[in-house]
This record gives sequence, C-alpha cells and structure tokens, in this order.
Amino acid sequence: MADKETKRYMELQMEELKAAHAEKEDSAPKKNSRDNSKNAEIAKMYEDAAEYEADLKGFEEELEIVNANELKDIATALIQNFPNEDRDYAQELRTILETGWTHFVEVVKTHPKEQLELIKETEFGDVVEKLNTSYPDYTGDFETEVRDLLVKRWENLITIKQEHIKQELAEIKTTGLKPKYVKRVYEQFHGIAK
Repeated sequence: MADKETKRYMELQMEELKAAHAEKEDSAPKKNSRDNSKNAEIAKMYEDAAEYEADLKGFEEELEIVNANELKDIATALIQNFPNEDRDYAQELRTILETGWTHFVEVVKTHPKEQLELIKETEFGDVVEKLNTSYPDYTGDFETEVRDLLVKRWENLITIKQEHIKQELAEIKTTGLKPKYVKRVYEQFHGIAK
C-alpha cells in the first residue's frame, strides 16, 4: 500500500511539474512578443545605416574592380561580379567619362573640345586608343586621366556613404542608445549572423 501511495504521490508531483512547465511555455510568447516589439523599434533605428553600409561595401568592391582591370574590361568585370545589380555599368562609365571630360574642356580648359566630341562618339572601351591615335602629340596620358576620373567618382561615392553612416550613428546617439548596441539588436532581430 505504501508503494501505491508513493507512486501516486510521485505521479501528482510530475503532473504539477508538467503543468508548471506548460504555464511557463504559455507565458513565454507574451514576454517574447513584448521583447520582439521593443527590439523591432530598436532595429528600425538602424535600418538606414545598414542600407548605407551595404551600399558602401558595394562601392568599395566596385572600386577594387576599377583599379584591378584594364579600362576596356571594367564594364564587363563589374557586370560579372555584380550580376544581380540592375545597373548599366557601360553607360555609367561612359557618363562619368563624358562628365569629367566636359569639366576638363569647359571649366579647367586643359583639353580641346574636339576630344570631348571624340569621346561622345566612341565606345568606352575604345576611347583611350582613339584619343591616342587622334592626338599623338599629346604630352599627357589619356589612360591615366580616364582611370583617375573613374577612381575619383567611386571615392566620392564612398565618402558620401561614410558621411551618411556617421549621420545615422549620430542620430542614434541622440536617443541615448549606443550605436553598437542598436546594430547588434538589428542583426539579432533580422537573423544576421556575425
């Protein structure tokens, strides 16, 4: 009889433990959802900075490609390395070159207008060769000038993104939170492993 009572007593204790454990599980989502809404608010504070950081990383990678490839191969290399980008790299390079050369012709007045017209008529990959052929007496280096225009453009984009990130982090600081904490909450909230 004592065995039956002990067994019954243990069964009751087990049921109480299961019930207590079930209550904890039921109450956990309430706490978790409250924490999630709080974390969602904190994570939202970092969204713009995270977007700027992603842009910055992309621009830095693009600059590496610009520096590592021959001028005629840059557009192809950018397209191959960033196939998901919805950008026309060949047109971007052409626009950068035309804008920079327009500056040389109209503002700095170091280059003749004919060079600009030649650039507008020529494919980006062939520009340096055509300029060298058309202006054999030119004392400068067309390839260096073209590359410098491209590099300057990407460096400016990088600087702008870095400034945007600084502004976002300063804005986070005005709330009294530390940017590193907000970034960590953002990464945890979005499941980004670091």
